[in-house]
Amino acid sequence: MSGPLVVVHRDARLLAQAVAARIVTAITDAQAVRETASIVLTGGGIGGATLRELAASPARDAIDWGRLDVWWGDERFLPAGHPDRNETQAREALLSQVPLDSNRVHPMASTDGPDGDDMDAAASRYADQLATAGAPFDVLLLGVGPDGHVASLFPGAPALDEERTVLPVRGASPTTPARISLCMGTINTAREVWLLAAGEEKSAAVKAALAGAALPAAAAKGTVATKWLLDRAAASSL
Repeated sequence: MSGPLVVVHRDARLLAQAVAARIVTAITDAQAVRETASIVLTGGGIGGATLRELAASPARDAIDWGRLDVWWGDERFLPAGHPDRNETQAREALLSQVPLDSNRVHPMASTDGPDGDDMDAAASRYADQLATAGAPFDVLLLGVGPDGHVASLFPGAPALDEERTVLPVRGASPTTPARISLCMGTINTAREVWLLAAGEEKSAAVKAALAGAALPAAAAKGTVATKWLLDRAAASSL
């Protein structure tokens, strides 16, 4: 596999539109080859904007939504429907507007789910779902944080050395300390990993990760392709 592809767009809106168009192409191509396809969604500003642009695009109908598996890279461990959950935001932005097969939508557990507030059991449950699905992800989206974190894998955290498929993350931030996240090893099974960043506050992390610094964003790589999809502000330090 060659090095990462870096694509820079004029602003965050164009970035979201371009990523939405890439999703249509990647998923329809995957479905043409393997009949089904899978995508891992990310939260954050650019992740949500991308889903809204996809919902607004007439090209979205090129995807056979009933043959698409939807997963998440990480999630805040909160009650179902909480506005801070990536699942809630994704459903509002896109998923409620397309004809998905509900059995192919795989949200991470909530605190009012079958495992209650047991984060370890909730993470294990998601790992079991991934093991049952078996096939690698076609496209895995990751928002890049200003500190270079991806999913809920933060620089210097013990979670980076985890060998589990999915893990609970405690103390991730003061506002949402409890999260569930895919491990880096799981992320790196995806055929394509797309790292998304918009805004000047991301520029230092983008530069450092692309230079090979010891950041989670630098460690995320697809088995077929790794793509850094940026706006000009996020790329301003390159």
